[in-house]
Amino acid sequence: MKFCNSDFSGYICGLMRPVSIIIVLLMLLSGCKKEYAESYIKTPDWNEDTHSSNVAPDYDIVFDDGKVQRFDIVFLRPDWDRMQNDLAANIKITNPPSPVNPNYIPLWVPCSVRFNGIEWYKVGIRLKGNSSLRTALQRNIRKFSFKLDFDEFEDKYPAIRNQRFYGFKQLNLSNGFDDISLMREKTAADLFREFGLASARTAFYEVWIDYGQGAKYYGLYTLIEEVEETVIGIQFTGSGNLYKPEGPAATLAYGTYNTSQFFKQNNTDANDYSDIRSLYDILNSSSRISDHASWKNDLEEVFSVNHFLKWLAANTVMENWDTYGKMNHNYYLYNDPETGKLTWIPWDNNEALRTGKQGGGISLPLSEVGNGWPLIRFLANDTSYYRIYKNNTGAFVQNPFSASSVMERIDRQALLIRNYAMNEKPGYTFLSSPSMFETGIIELKGHCQRRINAVAAFLAK
Repeated sequence: MKFCNSDFSGYICGLMRPVSIIIVLLMLLSGCKKEYAESYIKTPDWNEDTHSSNVAPDYDIVFDDGKVQRFDIVFLRPDWDRMQNDLAANIKITNPPSPVNPNYIPLWVPCSVRFNGIEWYKVGIRLKGNSSLRTALQRNIRKFSFKLDFDEFEDKYPAIRNQRFYGFKQLNLSNGFDDISLMREKTAADLFREFGLASARTAFYEVWIDYGQGAKYYGLYTLIEEVEETVIGIQFTGSGNLYKPEGPAATLAYGTYNTSQFFKQNNTDANDYSDIRSLYDILNSSSRISDHASWKNDLEEVFSVNHFLKWLAANTVMENWDTYGKMNHNYYLYNDPETGKLTWIPWDNNEALRTGKQGGGISLPLSEVGNGWPLIRFLANDTSYYRIYKNNTGAFVQNPFSASSVMERIDRQALLIRNYAMNEKPGYTFLSSPSMFETGIIELKGHCQRRINAVAAFLAK
């Protein structure tokens, strides 16, 4: 009797545990459908604590801040080639650069992921990024960012049904695009969370990739928790709507409302955008002028204003040009069932903690921000909201962004990742030379000290 269909990889069939075979035999003899029976055949390394969905996410193992851990990602050569061909077909290298189709979602292909001597089979992997992906191609740098989904191919391979990585279904590997310190993504995310804001957990990983020519060191990466999976599952309660806005509608400015740009990450069957519509309508209501007290009350009914003002303060102190206030992306809104309010969640922090690109972030007084960014402008126009924002900037530089704390953080992380950063190879790094890492650390420290000084001057006025 044949227990595996033609889509099952031969090695799984050959290594099936005897007890699994007995279970499947009994299920088949009792009339159970073949595909259900096959779902009980697990991969050779399968263990409840490491592979199943029946355990809570293990942050201590996956997001260990005390060391750089290693991922080995192994592709069958045809799958690797399909990924690269899909990329070449959808991102054209032109001069001047052509824009990337915002609706382009890179192709998922299967791979094996190996970690601490354990293997996860047929894991879904795809490239991620937009301008960072195009720029890497233009510079002939193969250090791409990736998204992992551990049961993406469970319908095709029942042996991995509900496969998890220590309780995590999806994870992101960020390549540190244009960050010669290789620590901005992690530093900003950690600072947000330590300031009491919802934020993804992160950790440093060295990544090795083998697509049939031996394992190659692809460099030091930042592993990032998936917002739609464990961030809202662990840091919130319930299952409210989660949005990842992208495009003009993400500004929430008058006349921009467009449900197709409030990309829903869950509850898609319901097609219910009433919460985001309420925020847009109230924010742009004429009552802001005619009855300001009622406008504030209505806004606070649907939006976690204080949480946003806290994020705005931390983000502005650090400086981040690639998010709300200058760019219409890189945040989530989650309708927290516990409060019934949309709550701000920052995302994609690799451009934080720097000055220069796109003129840097917005200024501490927020004076140059216009009505095109109403969540900032309209709240800053209110005396009490502005006072809360200003007080939050002072609180942030006391903890966790004090000079002693942030310098110790940078030194500790630099010591941890230095060898991995300096061992990156040409073609697999954004560092022009190994010594650039040290330059990046000096620049990052200097930036943080300047921002702390700027807050002191801002609060003194």
